[in-house]
Amino acid sequence: MTMIQALRSGLDVMMGRDDNVIVYGEDVGYFGGVFRVTEGLQAKYGKTRCFDAPISESGIVGTAIGMAAYGLRPVVEIQFADYFYPATDQIVSEAARLRHRSAGDFSAPMVIRMPCGGGIYGGQTHSQSPEAFFTHVCGLRTVMPSNPYDAKGLLIAAIECEDPVIFLEPKRLYNGPFDGHHDKPVVPWSKHERGRVPEGYYQVPLTKAAVFRPGKAVTVLTYGTMVWVSECAAREAGIDAEIIDLRSLWPLDLETIVASVQKTGRCVVVHEATRTSGFGAELAALVQEHCFYHLEAPIERVTGWDTPYPHAQEWAYFPGPARVGAALKRAVEA
Repeated sequence: MTMIQALRSGLDVMMGRDDNVIVYGEDVGYFGGVFRVTEGLQAKYGKTRCFDAPISESGIVGTAIGMAAYGLRPVVEIQFADYFYPATDQIVSEAARLRHRSAGDFSAPMVIRMPCGGGIYGGQTHSQSPEAFFTHVCGLRTVMPSNPYDAKGLLIAAIECEDPVIFLEPKRLYNGPFDGHHDKPVVPWSKHERGRVPEGYYQVPLTKAAVFRPGKAVTVLTYGTMVWVSECAAREAGIDAEIIDLRSLWPLDLETIVASVQKTGRCVVVHEATRTSGFGAELAALVQEHCFYHLEAPIERVTGWDTPYPHAQEWAYFPGPARVGAALKRAVEA
């Protein structure tokens, strides 16, 4: 399956298992979503369980909170992650706080799906990676898969979770793994091992990172599209890097991170979002806090720049294999 098909399969499985699961958002019903993730679900489950919403992100999330408190399990789509800002108050002040403010009497078992990241020439308003906003908010879970198998398993786990889950989907990975070489053909998921996705029900835990590539020289902490870019960079640089695919940004699998960095003694953090106050800063702080006496070199960060995502300079902004490879070499040679 492609990641699009895997996500659709996850929604289909859960809508079939539980009548309380409903899906909606802008163009999500009849049209099947701008990326076609929800294609065919309205025809199969009807207009009361998969439907179009007005162009109001605040309204979409606000109604989902009420539905979740009532006992439904809404899965709503924000067409691009860049558009979540109008819904910020609903996400931060209502969804994230509902369980706490009600002393556990109510919860908000809902999923907010958002295509994120660059690499598709979307410009500044269709390329953002806002994951750090959500990891900062107590009461939210934040997830970003890097492949179809994880995407389906994580989405099923998110739908069954009793807390609100921000489900970020790197749109550059929808149809195949992307290593950062934009001038080369993309290998489709149909020809990749991680495109093998079971048809039925399964879960990937929301609390566990994956060792994407074992290694001994340096640890790379990353997620989403940058998993594949980091793998390419390590291969091309000839460095025995251990790549940790975080998958769940919060809650964070600190145990796997610490074990890897204590083994390698070096760490490179890679993400596509802007550098200042990005999630990589939290990762670097945690590594310094828990692994200080094992570190043999300063922690490196490879990120986007502190500017809006530039349409004309897409690949200068995008943290490609050359930048990641240079950081890996600095870490192992220090």
